Amino acid sequence: MAKQNWRPGNQLYPLPVVMVSCGSLEGEHNIITIAWTGTICSDPAMISVSIRKERHSYEMIKQSGEFVVNLTTEELVRATDWCGVKSGKDVDKFKEMNLTPIASSIVKAPAIKESPINIECKVKQIIPLGSHDMFIAEVVNVQAEDKYLDPDTGAFDLQLAKPICYSHGHYYSVGKELGKFGFSVKKNDKKNK
Repeated sequence: MAKQNWRPGNQLYPLPVVMVSCGSLEGEHNIITIAWTGTICSDPAMISVSIRKERHSYEMIKQSGEFVVNLTTEELVRATDWCGVKSGKDVDKFKEMNLTPIASSIVKAPAIKESPINIECKVKQIIPLGSHDMFIAEVVNVQAEDKYLDPDTGAFDLQLAKPICYSHGHYYSVGKELGKFGFSVKKNDKKNK
């Protein structure tokens, strides 16, 4: 088996793809689609999003210090893509994609009602990196849609939500479960055999 050397690049795929809402519910608001995002700390819960300075949402987030990460689904794939290629300078993305801005519990930025999970964030630090600046933010609240919760455990049902991911310019649905954290060391797990 041979391997090729490629120029340095981001080959970490697939990635989560999210719609980040920003601004205020009462005033100017916008949605930006982001695949450069991730969990960076569990206690306190923190998330990062990386945004190019020339994007319309960049200044809105920088000035307000707040945003909401809205998870995406198969049902939202068209809106997810559209919000990533159109500029909020020119169009109202909520209106054009029939998305509903709703009040967040703690931040002023609106959440997207149609998203199964809304993660409210407050910016703690902005790190200039080159093509993008990384916004490091603390998660201050999470809203979860009831219809995606297991009635017995209250746990979020990922398969029911039908999340999507992004890889090299394409959107994909998430596949079947292959195991549960720690399954490889459990003695009685059928998937371990």
